[in-house]
Amino acid sequence: MPIIEMHMMEGRTAEQKSAAARAVTDALVHSLGVRVDAVRIMITEHRADGFFVAGQTMAQRTAAQSAPISEEQD
Repeated sequence: MPIIEMHMMEGRTAEQKSAAARAVTDALVHSLGVRVDAVRIMITEHRADGFFVAGQTMAQRTAAQSAPISEEQD
């Protein structure tokens, strides 16, 4: 029985999460030859201030990426 754990940022709709779960289930059924009812998927959603990449929260990374880039002039 495959158990898949997915972590993602908050904000996706129930329909999007269901579509992802169906796609992963189909992939496992076809690639591993398991029955559809044997697949278990857990989705854990994280807030932007609770998920870190390179020591920064996703909120900090998003803010840094949307900040205007200053041009250095010689």
